[in-house]
Amino acid sequence: MPSAESTQARAHEPDPVPPTREDPVARSGSELIGGPLGRFALTGTSWWTPVRVVALLAIGMFALGLVQKAPCYNGAWFFGASSQYTKACYSDIPHLYQGRGFADGLVPYFDKLPGDMPYLEYPVLTGVFMEVAGWFTPGSGTIQHQEQWYWMVNAGMLMVCAAVIAVSVARTHARRPWDGLLVALAPAFALTATINWDLLAVALTAAAMLMWSRGRALAFGVLLGLATAAKLYPLFLLGPLFVLCWRAGKWREFGKALGGTAVAWIVVNLPVMVLAWDGWAQFYRFSHDRGVDFGSFWLILAQNSTDPLTTDTVNTLATLLVLLGCAGIAVVTLTAPRRPRFAQLAFLVVAVFILTNKVYSPQYVLWLVPLAVLARPKWRDFLIWQACEVLYFLGIWMYLAYTTSGDAHKGLPQDGYHWAIAVHLLGTLYLCAVVVRDILLPERDPVRRAGDDDPSGGVLDGARDVFVLGPAARPQDRETPVEGPPVEWGSEAGTSSPADRPA
Repeated sequence: MPSAESTQARAHEPDPVPPTREDPVARSGSELIGGPLGRFALTGTSWWTPVRVVALLAIGMFALGLVQKAPCYNGAWFFGASSQYTKACYSDIPHLYQGRGFADGLVPYFDKLPGDMPYLEYPVLTGVFMEVAGWFTPGSGTIQHQEQWYWMVNAGMLMVCAAVIAVSVARTHARRPWDGLLVALAPAFALTATINWDLLAVALTAAAMLMWSRGRALAFGVLLGLATAAKLYPLFLLGPLFVLCWRAGKWREFGKALGGTAVAWIVVNLPVMVLAWDGWAQFYRFSHDRGVDFGSFWLILAQNSTDPLTTDTVNTLATLLVLLGCAGIAVVTLTAPRRPRFAQLAFLVVAVFILTNKVYSPQYVLWLVPLAVLARPKWRDFLIWQACEVLYFLGIWMYLAYTTSGDAHKGLPQDGYHWAIAVHLLGTLYLCAVVVRDILLPERDPVRRAGDDDPSGGVLDGARDVFVLGPAARPQDRETPVEGPPVEWGSEAGTSSPADRPA
């Protein structure tokens, strides 16, 4: 029998938000498994908790993604110039096993590589991940056999990352665990999960978001530092967090997050920086020197110009666009009628980086999936964006099939590929626009319509504003009617009245 204390604690836990009652697409889709949740349904009484269901479905979808790569595993990676593209099953992993010295036992960053790439061009923690997978790859047999093994070992490790991502998202918004299904069932997630090693950084970032939602600023910083040691993009999350903490006056928590990030990144990188500087710096040299590449609007401009921009000019312009986008996010944050949710700004800042970058590899969609789910947990908008990303996924492989098939011209010509890029850009811009609308009109935000303030915000959830600009400084403009349960915001205790809020 449960104790009185545990019964009382459960009695005060917030009720979960059933997606079939508040999302029309989820309600329609639920007909496949028996229909929406009924009024008198008993929840919390089965072993099949939302988090366990989400984790198992994420693993199942990941496995389907492995099946999709089967034509390449059985030959297309090794025979024929364009077959891995026509079958849309390309992966960097088997090719880089030999191409980056793992087959020969070379140590990343320390041993120089033959060919055009002198050292491994990945951040240190990703290099460690690749090296560990190499330890479990048999060194005997044909090189094809070894590359197949290397891909399978990496796939097993990346599957763990996929499960961590889905569980972290399901637990970040405590009242919305079923939102994790958006991650678990995302088609672009399954299709791109084993193209490269991005899932490592995505998993660490998702875990960091979970820690911040629980008020653990230092743990958030450590995980974010590790994520940045695996991929550069997680560092951008500190920007919106800084502005949110500025608006809420949470400088101590931001300091812990910043310190944890710096220390974790230094601990991972410093040994390699000291002992193998040239190898460590290869990632940053390659990122700077790399020309305009697949998936970016810069490629459309370059391929339609008789005098394309130089790499240095593109680097400068892309940096300026990122800074301009970040400045716009900061202005929106400080002037919005209600303080934006952390997940909303995290999604926007990474999306700005992706939209303005000089390259967009198809697996970069993985960076956005968990952030998009936390920012806008609405099936319709999420599936529209995912459809655009799936079309781009097919478009890039068909374009590469066209360029590698010689006179046969199998696949998608250049103009068709430009349309695929445009679809990707428009899909991402659409989701950004919806998130910005939710910030400016918080009554449209599905998370706040359900009665929450900022469940991924940790110490920011329900906190009082101490610095605002423009319309946000006028209380009468901040009284926006919200459908659903009322949300008490702008007070540490959640009990403030309009008169209590700072002018």
